[in-house]
Amino acid sequence: MGAGQTILPRWQADQISERLRDRRVLLLAGARQCGKTTLARQMRSDAAEYITLDDPGARESARADPLGFVRRRARTLIIDEIQRVPDLLPAIKLTVDEDMRPGQFLLTGSANLATIPQANESLAGRIAKIRLRPLSAGEQAQAGRRFLERAFEGDFARTPIAVTRDEIVRRALAGGYPEAIGLNASARRRWHQDYIGALLERDLKDITRVHRLDAMRKLVEITAAWSSKLMNIADIGAGLSIRRPTVEAYLGALEALFLVDRVPAWTRGDYERVGRKDKLFMADSGLMASILNWRSEESALNADRIGKLIETFVYNQIAPLTELSDEYRLYHYRDRLKREIDFLVERESDGAILAVEVKAALSVKGEDFRHLRWFAEAMMDGRPFTGIVLYAGKEVLSFGDGMSAVPISVLWAD
Repeated sequence: MGAGQTILPRWQADQISERLRDRRVLLLAGARQCGKTTLARQMRSDAAEYITLDDPGARESARADPLGFVRRRARTLIIDEIQRVPDLLPAIKLTVDEDMRPGQFLLTGSANLATIPQANESLAGRIAKIRLRPLSAGEQAQAGRRFLERAFEGDFARTPIAVTRDEIVRRALAGGYPEAIGLNASARRRWHQDYIGALLERDLKDITRVHRLDAMRKLVEITAAWSSKLMNIADIGAGLSIRRPTVEAYLGALEALFLVDRVPAWTRGDYERVGRKDKLFMADSGLMASILNWRSEESALNADRIGKLIETFVYNQIAPLTELSDEYRLYHYRDRLKREIDFLVERESDGAILAVEVKAALSVKGEDFRHLRWFAEAMMDGRPFTGIVLYAGKEVLSFGDGMSAVPISVLWAD
């Protein structure tokens, strides 16, 4: 958290410890300022040495002698911001090929290493990856980690959860970047805007060459406005005065910096996915709101804004939960008849589906379940199905046949 604030436990800490017991190299990847460095430093011990490549001296040493840099006496070497010196990756490969013991390297990266050729060439099959996102509402409340397990079983508390829609909007506007959460609205917007500026002026060059920084800045605004919508490259690129391949490359760079995510379409078979559009989301609802210069009063009164804000916020809560286990896959659903479901979480072990619709309203009607009911009847083939409408009310309400209206606040409840 920010200066003087308590450092909150991260859900991924146990994952890191577990993976270091059986993998030679582990990458903790995520956006700048989401808490990677804090978490990596917490892993320091007598057997684990920490060093950051944000330090100019460390960078120069790593570039001058990559092999000597990685061959230290520590049982585990923690290297922060590995993308700053990609020449270390072949040296790490050589080291772990000579010594097969697990837990040798914990790397952190603020850019997706898949965009760096040395990573794909050097560490394929040798590296495990964990995504760290900005703090979820559950992590902030130190609750909610078991939401998916409970949701698949329809196990929701039956007592009222006293959280108003204004509180949900406030949380969504705050987002999850630790340094920004405790700031007032005006200071938070400035923090987010400075953050974007720093990424585009410094970190972007670590992964790609951008010849039109003005177009990239405009694309950031467009992708923020596009959050929770189906991908359409032609429409996203309209007005940027750059060619489609450049739009795709720039969008890929924003994904590599963990600013935006794609949620794939769910289909019965992989071949059916061809041509289906991904859904685009900003990786932090607070950052999205600041880029678009939204205020709480305006957002609460604007149906389009509050819908986009709350759906993006819900995505920011569900996505990290699906990444805590290999058991879950996150999708959206939309077919040619425009039947839509905001999120589908598929459980790998038995093919069970948790279908989630998001409503900013204070109440729910039976009509809000029509696509969930259709999906359960037409697409499940006897597999377990749970359908929920997350809404801004305070009561868990049953609508029969495994369907429930559930307060959004359950996402950060025990």
